[in-house]
Amino acid sequence: MKKRISRSLQENNEYMHERLGIGISFDVGSRTFAYFDKDVVLYYVNGLCDTEVIVELFSMVGETLNEEISIKEFLEKKLPHQQLESTDKFDEAIDQLLSGLVLVFVEDVPECFIIDVRKYPGRQPEEPDTEKVIRGARDGFTENIIENAALIRRRLRDEKLRHEIMQIGERSKTDVCISYLNDVADPKLVKLIKQKLSKISTDGIPMADRAIVEYILNQSFHPFPLARYTERPDVAAVHLLEGHVLIIVDTSPSVIILPTTFFHHMQHAEEYRETPMVGAYLRWIRMFGIIASIVLLPLWYLYVREPDLLPKAIDFIGPNKDSNLPIILQLFIAELGIDLLRMASIHTPTPLATAMGLIAAVLIGEIAIKVGLFVSEVILYIAVVTIGNYATPSYELSVANKLVRLVLLLLVFFFNLPGFMLGITIVILYLVSIRNLNTPYLWPFIPFHPKAFFHILIRKAQPYSFFRPSITNPQNQQKG
Repeated sequence: MKKRISRSLQENNEYMHERLGIGISFDVGSRTFAYFDKDVVLYYVNGLCDTEVIVELFSMVGETLNEEISIKEFLEKKLPHQQLESTDKFDEAIDQLLSGLVLVFVEDVPECFIIDVRKYPGRQPEEPDTEKVIRGARDGFTENIIENAALIRRRLRDEKLRHEIMQIGERSKTDVCISYLNDVADPKLVKLIKQKLSKISTDGIPMADRAIVEYILNQSFHPFPLARYTERPDVAAVHLLEGHVLIIVDTSPSVIILPTTFFHHMQHAEEYRETPMVGAYLRWIRMFGIIASIVLLPLWYLYVREPDLLPKAIDFIGPNKDSNLPIILQLFIAELGIDLLRMASIHTPTPLATAMGLIAAVLIGEIAIKVGLFVSEVILYIAVVTIGNYATPSYELSVANKLVRLVLLLLVFFFNLPGFMLGITIVILYLVSIRNLNTPYLWPFIPFHPKAFFHILIRKAQPYSFFRPSITNPQNQQKG
C-alpha cells in the first residue's frame, strides 16, 4: 500500500530525508520557513528547477504575513507559477520532485503542494547534422521534451493535436510523450502504441528512443529499421498530418515516427524544399545510390568470378592484374577499413577529422595499391558503394544495407550466380514478410498500390496532393 502524507510535518520530513538521501545527495535540497503559526518545508532538486521562482517565494512570504490568507491561497494567488497541484501520496510527490517540480509540505495539512517550476538544462535548438537542407528551417529537436513538444505545436496550431505524457522505468521514470492528431490518426494505432508503452517493465531506459523502439516493435536480430527517426520539427509535423503517431522521449533529440515502411527511410526533407521536378531528380539519384550500395559490389565480384557473364561492350570490367590477396579478402578488408575509419572520425576532434580522412584516402589507399595489397578497381567500387551508403537518409538503413551487401558477397563467393540470385530473392521475401505495427514493410510496392508507388517515384506538387496515404488508415482521408 502506498504511504500517504501525514499531518505531522516532522514525520513527513523524516520520511522524505530517508527516501531521498537528503544530506547525502548534494543536489536534493530543502528549506524550512514559517508562515504565520505554521511551519512550511520546501523540497527541490538543484539544476532541474528555476531557482528564481524559489527565491521569489521566500521573498514574498515576508510580504504576505500581514494578510490573513492560507498557504494554499498564497501559492495559488500570490506566487507566479505555471501550475499548482496537490497530492496525498508520497510516491506521486517524489516522482514529481525528481522531474524538477517543487514540493511544499505544511504543518497539519495531510497533503503536499506541487509547483511546476521546471527548467531543464540543455542546448538551444539547432539544425541537425544528419538532416541538413539547403533551404528551410534551421531549428531542430533538443534533449528537452517540453521544447520538442513546443516546436511541433508551433507548426501545428490545431486544437486536435494531442500530447499525452507518461513515465516509463521504475528507476529512471523517463517522460515519454505520444503525439497525434485526434481526428486524423487511426484510434486503433494510438491505442496499440499506448498499450505497448504501458506494458514496458524495466529499471530505466537510459538509451531513450532506441530502447522504446525495441520494446514496442519487438525487434531482435534483423537489421532493417522499423521506426523512422527525425530531428526536424517540420518533418515530424508533416508525418502527423499524414496520420502517423510520434513518440517523444525526454533526453533524446530524435522523435520516433510510427508506423513506417522501407520507402520512408529513403526520403529526405531536401526533396520537398525544391521544385517537384528537382525533388524527383534528387529522389531518383538517391534511390540509385541506395540500390548501388547493396548490389553493385556483389555484382562486380560475380563478374570477376565468372567473366563469361559480361557483355562484350563492358568486358573490360574486372581486375587487370593479379594481386597478392584474393579479391574477396580485399573486399572485406576494405569494408572493415571503411567502418573503422568512420568510427575513428566520430571520436576525432572536428579539425583533425578532415586531415585523417585525407591520410586514409590518399596515403593508405595509394600505398595499398602500389604494394599489391589491393587492386585499383576494389578501391573504386568500395568508394562508390560507400558514397551510396552516405547518400542514404536513414543511417540505420545504410548499416542494414551494408550487412546485406556483405552476405551477398559471401553467397557469390560460395555459389557464384545461383548464390547472388538466391540472396536477392531471400532479402526481398524477408522484407515482404515484415509487418510493422500491422503495416506491410514494402508497401506500396508489395502489396502494390499504383498511385502511392507513383508518388514515391515522382514527388507530387503540394497543391495537387489531396489525400493522405492509406497505409496509416487515417480517419480523414482527404486533406484540408
